[in-house]
Amino acid sequence: MTEIAVNFQELIEEKQWKRLRDEIIQLEPYLIAEVIEELSDEDDIIVFRLLPRDLAKDAFQHLNHDKQEEIIEGLAQNVSKLSSLLNDLDPDDRTAFFEELPGQITMRLIQLLRPEERTVATKLLGFPKDSIGRLMTPEYVAVKPHFTVEEALDHIRRYGRDSETLNVVYVVDNDWRLIDDIRIREVLLATPDQKIEDLMDNRFMALHAFDDQEVAIRVFQDQDRVALPVTDNDGLLLGIVTFDDMMDVAEEENTEDFHKFGAFQDAIVNPLKAKITLLYKMRVFWLTALVFMNIPSGSIIESFEATLQQVGGLLLFLPLIIASGGNAGAQSATLMIRSLATGDVETKDWFLLVGKEFFVSLMLGVTMALGVSLIASVRAPEIVMVVASSMTLTVVTGSILGLMLPFVFTKLKLDPATASAPLITSMADIAGVLIYLSIATWYFGL
Repeated sequence: MTEIAVNFQELIEEKQWKRLRDEIIQLEPYLIAEVIEELSDEDDIIVFRLLPRDLAKDAFQHLNHDKQEEIIEGLAQNVSKLSSLLNDLDPDDRTAFFEELPGQITMRLIQLLRPEERTVATKLLGFPKDSIGRLMTPEYVAVKPHFTVEEALDHIRRYGRDSETLNVVYVVDNDWRLIDDIRIREVLLATPDQKIEDLMDNRFMALHAFDDQEVAIRVFQDQDRVALPVTDNDGLLLGIVTFDDMMDVAEEENTEDFHKFGAFQDAIVNPLKAKITLLYKMRVFWLTALVFMNIPSGSIIESFEATLQQVGGLLLFLPLIIASGGNAGAQSATLMIRSLATGDVETKDWFLLVGKEFFVSLMLGVTMALGVSLIASVRAPEIVMVVASSMTLTVVTGSILGLMLPFVFTKLKLDPATASAPLITSMADIAGVLIYLSIATWYFGL
């Protein structure tokens, strides 16, 4: 043991705390770390607790991992001191320390971080953005299968105060692998001497920390649970996700999809509070892109100029025809995007859905054709057949486009909401113009 360590140990034995602290703060952080590593398990905690905040952070980063774990364990009774230390550590050093710890301990320590530091920590630990790992909390109650019901209830009373929910108790083995979950009702109704393992059915649903948060939304909808456990690749219980967390995520996802469907680049939470430049930025891209997408419509109309000049009544019904195709496509897309988001349909179902949509849109097209034919018979009787056939074909085409695009985007690993209403409407407009004027040109022999 070095002379400094011996001196510190004597000061501790004599309880000369002020002198000890005065001498500590004169040392460089790496020297403090060397002394702490030489001291006994109890004395090293005493020395570390006497360190000023900045010096404690620097000294901690020079300690070996085993000693760091020991210090953390020693500070566990002083949550304020432990929280300050973890928040003050440099993100990369903190991440290196966390990565060496068991998953469940890491998650408990992460909860001591400030919100902004917690975001950085989960990102550096490898949980992707919008993953369940970014959302979970380690505040849960876990018991061992050999516990009696009485022991389990004592354990719940002792550790359940800070739990996110007590509706479900999780059962783990000695390595903290999740082996079951039990509703608290079953525990309360069991006899005190029953074992937890007697209440287990070994059937449980768990989320994976790297799964997308939308997966959790669908599982909650299907399972009707108030909370679900989150595990890593080895089945270790890392934390839980609760229903109220999912409600917040579902609201965010719906808002995001709603904005995408309106051709916004990103969600705008409150337009009253948003800056003018932000509102402009969020809308300008798609609006500009859609301007260029509509250029083909003008080119098609220009190429059929002779037809429009010779059959004047055609121009009257042009806006009506192309608007109907866009409206039908937007309806179909809305239905598919929602169904894909909720998991009601999958990409493998597209062929069946296309066939179904064809017959539905054909019926819709014929119905709308009958209505527009009545108008045409009064305003321009000579083009009744052109208007009716164009309406039917345009509605069918727009509907199929609206159904297919969300599937194409999903297949390309893109958000199907990106197949927004303006995008589908623009494509349906182009198709409607081409269909209407092509049929008119053929019908009149032009």
